[in-house]
Amino acid sequence: MDTAVITGASRGIGRAVATEFAQQGVHVVACARDGEAIDDVAVRIERDGGSITAIRADVRDEFDLERLMETAARVGDSGGIGCVVANAGVYHGTPGETPIDGVSYSAFDDMIRTNVRGVFGTIRESIPHLRADARVLVPSGSIARQAIAGYGAYAVSKAAAEAVVRQFTADTPLTAAVLDIGQVATELTDHAGGRTPEDIAPMFWWAATEADADAIRGTVVEVTEWREVTR
Repeated sequence: MDTAVITGASRGIGRAVATEFAQQGVHVVACARDGEAIDDVAVRIERDGGSITAIRADVRDEFDLERLMETAARVGDSGGIGCVVANAGVYHGTPGETPIDGVSYSAFDDMIRTNVRGVFGTIRESIPHLRADARVLVPSGSIARQAIAGYGAYAVSKAAAEAVVRQFTADTPLTAAVLDIGQVATELTDHAGGRTPEDIAPMFWWAATEADADAIRGTVVEVTEWREVTR
């Protein structure tokens, strides 16, 4: 693999994964809505010797995603994308304090557009440009499968995103997997005391390069599984 696309790479998990892949010698094509923030990430990665193309792109916009994937396919030495990490996501409100009956329609719509349609669009637009052995990875958590009070529309969106992954593997030959990364301390989910994004970034590298493709395809890979096989 010489090229990887990472969405939502301006902070948190996306930034950590972009940094991890760049440190492993991969050319990273990273995007975020905030152009200045993603440019800052690029400066840091290049300063540390990594290779990156930074693009301002909104995963809610299929034309932005089309441009992102076309760019990624051009910059790689092998003429194809080796890995896509569909990480971009939003959470409107305070994690744990947003019961679904109090979520505004606008907040619900935007979480679905970003966290579900964004994953769908990212995968769909990447398919024409993927290498035959490419992998698509989507981070998630247990709230997608086990209801926890206070996570409202965000939990709904993560459950739907996991379904998107499963359906792509049912309908296409794509190797795609959900990574249940557990509790990670980010601005998005506010898990105080959780793992740092830098702690969890190597799980993405493992899933992209070492994990058995047939074993992970269409499944949810638990963080405990990664720790068990890499200890």
